[in-house]
Amino acid sequence: MSKSKLIGIIIACVVAVVVMVVVIAAPSSPDGERHPGNGASSENGTTPGEGIHLGKSMVAAGGYHTVGLTRNGIVVAVGRNNHEQCDVDTWTDIVQVAAGYAHTVGLRADGTLVAVGDGRSGQTDVERSWWIDIVQVAAGSRHTVGLKSDGTVVSLRPHVSHDYGQSSVHSWTGITRVAAGSYHTVGLMSDGTVVAVGRNSNGQCDVGTWTDIIEIAAGGSNTVGLRSDGTTVAVGRDSYGQCDVDNWTDIVQVVAGGAHTVGLRSNGTVIAVGYNDYGQCNVEEWTDIVQIGAGGAHTVGLRSDGTVVAAGRKDFRQCDVGDWILG
Repeated sequence: MSKSKLIGIIIACVVAVVVMVVVIAAPSSPDGERHPGNGASSENGTTPGEGIHLGKSMVAAGGYHTVGLTRNGIVVAVGRNNHEQCDVDTWTDIVQVAAGYAHTVGLRADGTLVAVGDGRSGQTDVERSWWIDIVQVAAGSRHTVGLKSDGTVVSLRPHVSHDYGQSSVHSWTGITRVAAGSYHTVGLMSDGTVVAVGRNSNGQCDVGTWTDIIEIAAGGSNTVGLRSDGTTVAVGRDSYGQCDVDNWTDIVQVVAGGAHTVGLRSNGTVIAVGYNDYGQCNVEEWTDIVQIGAGGAHTVGLRSDGTVVAAGRKDFRQCDVGDWILG
C-alpha cells in the first residue's frame, strides 16, 4: 500500500471517530429545562431576536389529531386525516409545529412556514412573500398566526363572517408570543401585559388587566395566562370549570384545549381541569413531563426521554403515540 493511501485511510478513520463522538455526545432526550414558559403545545419558537434552530422536540394537539416534532426537524402525526392534516412525513428542517382544528403548520429554521390540512378559510396559505422571519406560529380553529422577529404579527384569518376583528393583529407591535383559539387571538407583550382580539362572547378577550405574564394559551372559548411566579389566571367560558386555575402554583407551562386547561408543574407532573368526558383531564399520574399539548378533547405529554403519553378521545387514533420517540 502506498504512503498516500495509508494517510488517506488514517484521516478517514479519524473523521469517522469524531463524527461518532459528536453523535454520542448529543443529548438523546429533548430539552429537560422546565423554565416558566419554556415551550407551549403550539409554541416552540423563541422570543423575537433570539433566532431559531433545530434541537428541540415537541408535541402539538389539534381538533382530532396529534403532531410530534423530533430533535432533527422531522415531523410525525396521527389522528383524523380527512383534510390531509397528518400528511407531514416529507417535512424537514422544522423547529416548531402547531395544530389547528383540521390543519397543521410547521415553522422552518429559516423562518418560513409549511402547512397542510383544511385550507378553506385560507389558514394554510403560508407560503406568501410576507410570511418570512417568523419565530413562532399558532394555529386556531380556522386561522393561523405568525410572530415575526421584529415583534409584529401576521395572520391568515378566517372568512370575514368568522373574523371577529382578528385582522387587527397586523397592527400589534412589541409582541413576544402569540396564541390562537377557536375564534380569538392573543398576544403577549414584552412588558408582561396581554392583548386579545376576536370573538368575546364569553369574555375570552378580557385580558386588559393582566400583568407579569410570561406565557399565554388560547382554548375553544377561554384564555389562560402564566405569571412569572408560577401562578395562573384565566378568563372566558367556564361551564366545565376550564378556568378554575386560580389555585395552581409552581406551573411552568399552560395549554388550553376545546374545553379543558392543562398545566405542567416544575417537577414534571401535570394538572388539568375542565371537560373530562373522554378522560382528557386524567393526567395526574404522568411524571417526567417536559412539555404538553391540548387538543379538542385530548391531552398529550412529552417526557424527558422523548417518549409521548396521551389521554382523552381516541376515536381517530389521536392518542396512538405510545411508540413515538421524539428525542
